[in-house]
Amino acid sequence: MTREPGSRDQAPLRIAYVLGTTAGGTGPHVAMLAQGCAARGMAVRVFGPAETGHRHFSGTRGNGGAPGGPPGFTAVAIGERPRPARDLAAVLRLRRLLRDWSPDVVHAHGLRAGAFAALAGCPGALAVTVHNAPPAGGAGRVIHAALERLTARRADAVTWVSTDLGARMRRAGARDGGQAVVAAPAFPAPATDQVAAARASLGEAGRPAVFAAGRLAAQKGFTVLIEAAARWQGRDPVPVLAIAGEGPLADDLAAGARAARVQVRFLGRRADVPALMAAADVVVVPSLWEGQPLVVQEALRAGRPVVASRAGGIPDLTGEDGALLVPPGDAAALAGAVLAVLDDRGVAARLGVAATERARALPDARDAVDSVAALYGRLRRATAGRIGQETRNHS
Repeated sequence: MTREPGSRDQAPLRIAYVLGTTAGGTGPHVAMLAQGCAARGMAVRVFGPAETGHRHFSGTRGNGGAPGGPPGFTAVAIGERPRPARDLAAVLRLRRLLRDWSPDVVHAHGLRAGAFAALAGCPGALAVTVHNAPPAGGAGRVIHAALERLTARRADAVTWVSTDLGARMRRAGARDGGQAVVAAPAFPAPATDQVAAARASLGEAGRPAVFAAGRLAAQKGFTVLIEAAARWQGRDPVPVLAIAGEGPLADDLAAGARAARVQVRFLGRRADVPALMAAADVVVVPSLWEGQPLVVQEALRAGRPVVASRAGGIPDLTGEDGALLVPPGDAAALAGAVLAVLDDRGVAARLGVAATERARALPDARDAVDSVAALYGRLRRATAGRIGQETRNHS
């Protein structure tokens, strides 16, 4: 289905979200935007891998996407790693789907999704949100740089989740759409019995509880956290380290903890992270890089003392007073900061108060949807103006 260019300003906005395989915060973020935009009367469809659909859009199958209705989800095999035959088939499928639906704006999340959308061709405008930093080295870094260049050339606007990513994309020549607003989902404060149950799962009573959560992947820095924990094993009582999450490094991290003789409770995927945070004496985010991590926002909202890496967008969330910030990858500094919280109630209390203050300034779902709605309006007006100019030039 196609529409005459002149009808776009009067019709409800039609938004197509494109994303790839995601196990972090990107999926919940896109789901929040899709649902929020649909609630405002826009027509919304989401295109991505079937696994992503099952995880984040399980209630929205088939075409869907009627104005004001729930967003529809359609499977497109946008894989995590390059596979030429599969990727070509996915680009051609996405091209057909976008041509048939004719959205005003295609909003891709992640560089691979952005590249697929750019190669598929967009009937309207293309916006891309960059969520991740490049890999540390090797072929992955070369591919990442190529995707940055392609996105910079083809996208009508590029938004970014941290200032370092914004600087990278501007250097690549991208049309800067500004910082993306990423909001953690709102959770009610856990009840007293929920906190008590969570504390029991963290370890024996009387032992200080150090808690971390995230995907068990290299970026999250849990190897560094275990190295830091090795430095406090001689204390009495020994602080207990608990990590919630699952991922490809689960076996390696467990083996590393055993080799270092570090007591770690690997909790797996948990639905009670707010209660676990409330039960912990300190929340640690040891990531080597992050954008606007949901775990930091959740810890600030819980009013917990936070120790985190000074990496990516973390300092933008915490400020200088909302957490103890340490260099990423520095196990000694990480251990020292954790022990500073555990050994000094004044430090812990000050950080808890500062976290609560910082949390008041964090964005919510409405802020995130306001931000993209304004971007989509600007892009539709720019596209309509460009089409109008092209029509006049050919008349």
